[in-house]
Amino acid sequence: MPWQLLAEWTGAQLRFLPVLDDGTLDLEQLSSLLTTDVKLFAFTHVSNSLGTINAVAELCAKARDVGAITLVDAAQSVGHMPLDVQELGCDFLAFSGHKMCGPTGIGVLYGRAELLDSMPPWHGGGEMIVSVTLEKSTFKRPPHRFEAGTPNIAGAIGLAAAIDYIERIGRPAIFGHDSQLARYAAERLTEVPGTRIFGPSGERGALVGFVMDAAHPHDLTTFADQYGLAMRGGHHCNQPLMRRFGVSGTTRASFYFYNTIEEIDRIIEILQRAVRFFS
Repeated sequence: MPWQLLAEWTGAQLRFLPVLDDGTLDLEQLSSLLTTDVKLFAFTHVSNSLGTINAVAELCAKARDVGAITLVDAAQSVGHMPLDVQELGCDFLAFSGHKMCGPTGIGVLYGRAELLDSMPPWHGGGEMIVSVTLEKSTFKRPPHRFEAGTPNIAGAIGLAAAIDYIERIGRPAIFGHDSQLARYAAERLTEVPGTRIFGPSGERGALVGFVMDAAHPHDLTTFADQYGLAMRGGHHCNQPLMRRFGVSGTTRASFYFYNTIEEIDRIIEILQRAVRFFS
């Protein structure tokens, strides 16, 4: 949606890299789409619907080869795995605080210093100016240039505390734990009759998306809620992807460092019960 708005404002044209049946990107088509005409290449690190982990460093390198700027959506990865923007080689990277144990309403946009230096402010207000006259204003260097007005101070403090907490646990340890849960959940879901699982069969992010013949995702999540199981049902803010796979929505089970194998076994029990209830 942001790119559609940007295209309307600037006259830019949008190109889309197709998704294969296993939930991975169709990289064979990348060379024909990612050409020197491309100014910005935006993609997600980990899919919030499929759990696919994209090869960010490789994609960023290919974008650099044609002079394109990259923007990585790391909302689903930053709280679950090690992440180093220098190793990834991205130009911009964004994530939200509430995806990593932080408060809502706060997030981060990382940008390479030389790019930020070349960019004008996107809105005006206090704390981002050097000098103001009636005719003209001059602005501070980044990041202050882009932080007009009173910032979300409480949110920033809360996000910093969440980051410190996650770092103490250790991102590599979180990634190993979450990967184990996601693989185990995908394997156990094959035991539930009439279940279709989305995403890659190998390594995936800390979630599993699926549909069941027995019930619509909204009905299934409502049923599961009666047994203390919280899942999300719907199109996950990704209607084009749902249409790509021929479904109106999916049910998503998401995992984090506080979840256990025993809880996944409980999920399967509840889903088996849902099959009997809706059949």
